[in-house]
Amino acid sequence: MNAIRTPPPQLENFRFSHRLRVRWAEVDMQKIVFNAHYLMYFDTAISDYWRTLALPYEQAMHELGGDLYLKKASVEYHASARFDDQLDVALQCQHIGNSSIVFNGAIYRGDDLLVTCELIYVFADPVTQRATPVPDVLRQVLRNFEDGQTVLNLQTGSWDDLGWDAMEVRIEVFVDEQRIALELENDADDQSAFHAVAYNGIGQAVATGRLLAGQNGQGRIGRMAVKRVLRGSGQGAAVLAALLAEATRRGDHELALHAQTSAQGFYERRGFKARGDVFDEVGLKHIEMFLTL
Repeated sequence: MNAIRTPPPQLENFRFSHRLRVRWAEVDMQKIVFNAHYLMYFDTAISDYWRTLALPYEQAMHELGGDLYLKKASVEYHASARFDDQLDVALQCQHIGNSSIVFNGAIYRGDDLLVTCELIYVFADPVTQRATPVPDVLRQVLRNFEDGQTVLNLQTGSWDDLGWDAMEVRIEVFVDEQRIALELENDADDQSAFHAVAYNGIGQAVATGRLLAGQNGQGRIGRMAVKRVLRGSGQGAAVLAALLAEATRRGDHELALHAQTSAQGFYERRGFKARGDVFDEVGLKHIEMFLTL
């Protein structure tokens, strides 16, 4: 990684930023954001940074055999934010040492630079809290992201190839989170379906979906699942795009699916339309949706 440097003067020079709105509780008697809240803004953004890297933080750190502890936080104030301002909190990983990871950050209101910071984390054993070398795989994930590379490895194929990893995600989402019975989640259609699984940079499966052959040129998408802490950061969209590409390749003229009503907006933003009335499936409200190819 490059050596530590002054944060870029413009928001577009950061690859990552997190938008938030100033809440009434964060403003002090001077009618500006109380200074300590800016550290909270950076902390909120760093959580979204890991999500953008497709790393479910707790599971990822467990896999890596350590955890990150904040060693030092330096903040410089340039101008004040006020109630109801929309702020962009930008972060860059600037340097990785033996056991340290340094982030530079900046908070913008439009084009106005309000606050800059430096955050130094130490990778350490979670039991002893003693510093330990940053794993090579985590170094590579950070470098790849800051260099503009993709954070996902999308694999497609058969159930024999991908079933183990697909089922791990599906059990976490459907069985553990949504309390669907395991015998209802697992069915015979998996063997004949086309599957897609998205992996993050440390090899964890984070999202999955399948494509079934329907009748008269209609393909059916199902078992779309994304780990809860990563939703809204693009993994589901990547899986859906892979299934759409396969349906197009094999000549389907329509894709259909049963969407949970909570996910209806996700599919509508990708061109799907609702058809018919809401119905119950495995105890959850669903609606049929379709896309003409």
